[in-house]
Amino acid sequence: MNETLSQALNDQLNFELYSAHVYLAIAAYCSGESLDGFANFFIVQAEEERFHAMKMYKFLNDRGKRATLAGMDSPKNEYSSILDAFEHAYEHEQEVTRRIYHLSDLALNDREHATMQFLKWFIDEQVEEESMFDSIITKLKRIDKDSNAFFMLDAEFAQRTFVPPTTA
Repeated sequence: MNETLSQALNDQLNFELYSAHVYLAIAAYCSGESLDGFANFFIVQAEEERFHAMKMYKFLNDRGKRATLAGMDSPKNEYSSILDAFEHAYEHEQEVTRRIYHLSDLALNDREHATMQFLKWFIDEQVEEESMFDSIITKLKRIDKDSNAFFMLDAEFAQRTFVPPTTA
């Protein structure tokens, strides 16, 4: 693996950690609004992002490259609504997808087959992530001011847990 690809993977590792930071900030917003189910949703999302970062950490080490950590910017902490928070998260996931595609392009150009295979898992994951956020945004728009449906969704999200994939 060349240094350009190695550095790009390190950059993504750090972006995955930043993503966890983004989702914890959204969780804090939700908690501040007494929406503990929505907060739990984003806490679980943060756990997933840390899991993704550790996959990259391990891959870099397995390939004889050193994982390096960098500082991060402060995430957005204020939102006008839960819908605004989910739309922000969806845009963030779209950025993650762009970044993963860029990594995949670098690996493909270098004919770095091990990295291409490794990144396939992330590509599949991003399809799921974007679809999930898009679906939730659609539901939030549909329920609009129906407080019963809104609180049912909050209760549903309170049950969400993170279970690391066994085949990952």
